[in-house]
Amino acid sequence: MSAQRLGLRNRLVLRRSDRFWRSLPLVASLMMLALPLGGCGTGAIWDKFLAKDEDKFNDEPADKLYNEGLYLMNKEKDPKAASKKFEEVDRQHPYSDWARKSLLMSAYSFYQAGDYDSCIGSATRYVTLHPGSPDAAYAQYLIAASHYDQIPDISRDQGRTEKAIAALEEVIRKYPTSEYATQAKQKLEGARDQLAGKEMDVGRYYMEKRDYAAAINRFKTVVTRYQTTRHVEEALARLTEAYMAIGIVGEAQTAAAVLGHNFPDSRWYKDAYNLVKSGGLEPTENKGSWISKSFKKLGLG
Repeated sequence: MSAQRLGLRNRLVLRRSDRFWRSLPLVASLMMLALPLGGCGTGAIWDKFLAKDEDKFNDEPADKLYNEGLYLMNKEKDPKAASKKFEEVDRQHPYSDWARKSLLMSAYSFYQAGDYDSCIGSATRYVTLHPGSPDAAYAQYLIAASHYDQIPDISRDQGRTEKAIAALEEVIRKYPTSEYATQAKQKLEGARDQLAGKEMDVGRYYMEKRDYAAAINRFKTVVTRYQTTRHVEEALARLTEAYMAIGIVGEAQTAAAVLGHNFPDSRWYKDAYNLVKSGGLEPTENKGSWISKSFKKLGLG
């Protein structure tokens, strides 16, 4: 490179460097000017500028959001969209009375949308934050109803059913005089019937395998724990059958006698009666039998 070209390049570099150093006071001045303005509200402006689109200008009045949620729920029949409005009230106005109302409405919206886990979450939060509220009973009922609506078929695991029973019993225990306690009792019978059905399903399986001892244990559970369900009649008939199969005729006679005394018109009693008669016996109740004692505890028999 010639000396002439080298000199030209060095002059250009020096000019750029000179412009840079001369601009520094202006940059510093602008930075110093921005610092005091930051304490005068520019922080909020920058937050809005940098925020995502959905987070911008979200300071809508609580009553407006709440009423929009009601409109979406009642008029548009869109509980999923309604739940978002109610959640916005809680997010933007967390300590207001509107937030309390919206928390309950969001739980209801989730329930209507079939989003049971979200319903349980919102309702549980409501009961925790507002245990003395007149609407706490309804929130507790929503928790129970969400579990109840997820009860599976008797061929599947009944963990959901157990949770439903526990939640329904909680409604009855905590709010015995509320209208929701009455509804909870009705659902409780349905949930208990489901568990009894599961026991019967397993018991019948063991009967087919001729594992009579295991079958008896399942039918015994129905008789002792789920006596008010529709499955108890069949359970007594199956006990008659199982006890006859293993030669414990006294218990077979008692099962048939208790069945006939409490459910004389049952088709299951006819089967049990004929089975006992086929062995040359009569249905006869042994008062000392666990079957007889179980029914007397509930005033039956």
